[in-house]
Parts: sequence; structure tokens; C-alpha cells
Amino acid sequence: MLTILALASVILLGIVPQQSEAIVIYTGWERHALVGSDIRLSCSFFSWRWTSDDVTFSWSYRPDGARDAISVFHYTGGAPYVDNKGPFRDRLEFVGNPGRRDGSILLKNLDYGDNGTFTCDAKNPPDIVGRASSVRLLVFEKVPIQAGVITGSIIGAVLGLLLLIVVIYYLMRFLVARRVFNLSVSKHGCIELPSY
Repeated sequence: MLTILALASVILLGIVPQQSEAIVIYTGWERHALVGSDIRLSCSFFSWRWTSDDVTFSWSYRPDGARDAISVFHYTGGAPYVDNKGPFRDRLEFVGNPGRRDGSILLKNLDYGDNGTFTCDAKNPPDIVGRASSVRLLVFEKVPIQAGVITGSIIGAVLGLLLLIVVIYYLMRFLVARRVFNLSVSKHGCIELPSY
């Protein structure tokens, strides 16, 4: 009887515990950068709820070849906390805007040792259930040419060659027609225009 009374009061008063919904976190897939440069690693999320004052962002880093990740940044309670002992202690800056669901960080003065996977996790209470998202950072001396650039160059060269062939074709037609016209004028001396 007590259970029925408690259930009826919850229904009548509308005192239903607030349910959490899934949060979806987005980062890039892979980023390339040059040694000595800076790079922004973006992290944003989608939630059905308004952005909470208790929103949190956490970034961790797993170097290439390592098994474990280390925490490098945390944002909570309206304040950023940067790891002051790890590999990014003086080179990481929070550049996000939590009110716009942005938890991006800026890594400065990159080095080969920064190659690895960065994982961002976000919580927007009561939406706290979701999968963290990762972005792989590759640091190079010179950024490699990607396959899309090579393919675009080949397609551009082929189209340019086709355009050149079309221009030569019409130029040759024009020159032949001009020569025929000149021969006809020199042979007859004048041009007869049709009368209407």
C-alpha cells in the first residue's frame, strides 16, 4: 500500500527524477602539423539539453607506442586546469568556449615527441553518457602531400590538356577558313553578295 501511495504521489506531483540522455562528442580524425608550429585540437559536443553551468571537458594524451594515456587538461566549474608536470606543461592553452559547447585546446611549439592520440571527453549534466572522441596528431618536418592534392593535380592537368586541344582545333578551323576565303577572293577578285 505504501508503494502505491508513493507512486501515486510521484505521478500526481510530477516529481520524476530527471533522466540523462546521450551526449555525442566530436573531434577531428587526424591532424598534421610542422615541427615548431602551433595547432588547435577541436572538441565539441551535441546534447539535447541547454549548456549546463557544470559542463566539463577533459583531454588526455597517449604517445605513439604507449599503452596508457595521461591527463593533460581539464575544464570544470568555469575554470581550466592544465597539467603542470606533463609534456605539455608550458605549451597547452585552452581556447574553447564552453558556452558554445567548444572545448578546444591549442598546442604550441610542436615536436616529434608530440605524435600520438589526444582524447576529448565532455559532460553536460545531466547528460553525462557518451563516448569520448579521439584525434591523432602527426608532427612532420614537412607536411606530406596528401592523395587528394595529387589526384586534383592530375585531373587539372588532363582538363588543361583537353582545353588546349579544343583551342588548337578551333584555331586551325579558323585559319583554314580564312585561307579558303582569301583564295576565293584572290581568284575571283571580288565577293558577290547575294541580293534579296
